[in-house]
Amino acid sequence: MNTNEVTLPEAQQLVDQWIKTIGVRYFSELTNLAILTEEVGELARIMARTYGDQSFKKSDEGKDLGDEMADVLWVLICLANQTGVDLNDAFLKNIEKKTSRDKDRHLKNKKLK
Repeated sequence: MNTNEVTLPEAQQLVDQWIKTIGVRYFSELTNLAILTEEVGELARIMARTYGDQSFKKSDEGKDLGDEMADVLWVLICLANQTGVDLNDAFLKNIEKKTSRDKDRHLKNKKLK
């Protein structure tokens, strides 16, 4: 496995291995869902201050957008592992669904012109 690039299946394996060796065990699914919500909130806070109208507070200093996104991905991978979801398969199916459903929708959207 290339340590500079990771596929979704490799990411799921890495997280699972980390949880089992360093993290002791997975938190419950509902706890991880709450943590995911918290992490998305932290990401939203940085986005609102970087790209929105809010100004940064002292407590926002040193926050890294990529790190916040990685936190969201980490917990999402935990939930996928816990519930038996193959993220690679789910992602590819999701792209197919969106392509089939929206193939003309956005092209015809006058708001996007």
